[in-house]
Amino acid sequence: MALLAALAIAPSLAAQDHGVPGRASDYMQRMDTDQDRRVSLPEYQAWMGYAFTRMDRDGDGVLAPGELPGGKGEPVSLETHRARLAARFQRQDRDGDGYLDAAELTAPPR
Repeated sequence: MALLAALAIAPSLAAQDHGVPGRASDYMQRMDTDQDRRVSLPEYQAWMGYAFTRMDRDGDGVLAPGELPGGKGEPVSLETHRARLAARFQRQDRDGDGYLDAAELTAPPR
């Protein structure tokens, strides 16, 4: 989970690729690529995976220790990162419908 926290606080990467939304509605609008007013797991993973892609300097799908924040830690594959995001998504999906609405998206993780 440390990687998720580190990726979530990478403001320079967010500002470069995704902008820094100021309100929950901004996040919803940017994450909800099909504009159905809810965020699916693939939409969530795509949005939350941007920092992984930027950090993976050699493009091999694995964050090596030198690519991780602080330059140390265990290597993390994109598959592992996406699985962690899926678990986080499931915790946020309080009603279990497979989507995050604005309230679920902005609620603190359980």
